[in-house]
Amino acid sequence: MPKALIPFIKLFLFLTFGLVVLYFVFQNQNEAYLEECLKKGLAEGDCSLIDKIVSDFRTVKVGWILVVLFMFMLSNLFRALRWNQMLKPMGYEPKLLNSMGAIMLAYFSNLGFPRSGEVLRPATLTKYEGIPFDKLMGTIILERAIDVLMLLICIGIMLGFAGEKILEFLQNNATLQDKVGFMFSPWFWVVSVILGIGFIYILFMSSLKESVFVKKLISFIMGIKDGIMSVGKLERPSLFYAYSIGIWVLYFLMTYVCFFSFAPTADLGPKVAFVVFVFGTMGIVFPSPGGMGSYHWLVTESLGFYGVSAGNGFSFANIIFFSIQFFCNVFFGIIALILLPIINRKNEIDSASK
Repeated sequence: MPKALIPFIKLFLFLTFGLVVLYFVFQNQNEAYLEECLKKGLAEGDCSLIDKIVSDFRTVKVGWILVVLFMFMLSNLFRALRWNQMLKPMGYEPKLLNSMGAIMLAYFSNLGFPRSGEVLRPATLTKYEGIPFDKLMGTIILERAIDVLMLLICIGIMLGFAGEKILEFLQNNATLQDKVGFMFSPWFWVVSVILGIGFIYILFMSSLKESVFVKKLISFIMGIKDGIMSVGKLERPSLFYAYSIGIWVLYFLMTYVCFFSFAPTADLGPKVAFVVFVFGTMGIVFPSPGGMGSYHWLVTESLGFYGVSAGNGFSFANIIFFSIQFFCNVFFGIIALILLPIINRKNEIDSASK
């Protein structure tokens, strides 16, 4: 097989996987929506979930969506500032614009290849700032460990005030329990980690073949270690913690504020938003492009805990998903893809002229 075709094959497989998941979620929600219509005495021909979603999008209050997008970009700014803070103890001070652009490119890449952004992000900063890739990779691993810890804390908080409702719902819906039970199993996370490592290995396989010397491999591992250990040499640890907490607070607020943009969720409180936020985050963790399908399913089901119909829950999931993933990430990802080479070329010219 020609090597040039491999990226396109991977893109096709991942995108197909995401679309298949989304298709089954849509079919499930479509059946629930038809049941709602029949209960209301409406004819099946007059009930179209697609028409409903289009109609719901037209009723969205755009002002609230803009606030959500602002919060999302602010969380990315916090992430870029925190990343620069981790790199400073190792003697590197990248431009904030480059760090921010690398993050947006990573999100953009994840829409095509799940988790590919974890490699593209450090590679981008290596290209434009000359920082060793291995040290950058170490900081990315550290970030992911922090994200996992924050997610576990959020799950614990959620179970603290909504555990009985969730368990009761799962007990009353055996079919749903069979579907989501695997996500709470430690084996699910073990397998996910193994698959993630395998994916990263595939990405690096060609370069490892070209550089098979043990010394280079050890150097690479030590570079990763330096990146991970950078957290112990921070100048202002409290600021690092503030960025980390701030990122996740903004993630939660994005869900809560988005409630106000859609009439069926406008009266729901912050506790409901927190449950939906945690379930949605678990959906994004699932290895599909941007959480496509899995995010929709878990957000819809979590809204169902509080009496939101399947049709309205699915519409809300699409509103927040497409606003962030396909507008914000695609728009700013393309901007970063275009501007980063131009900006850094200009910087190189300015430096050479001095």
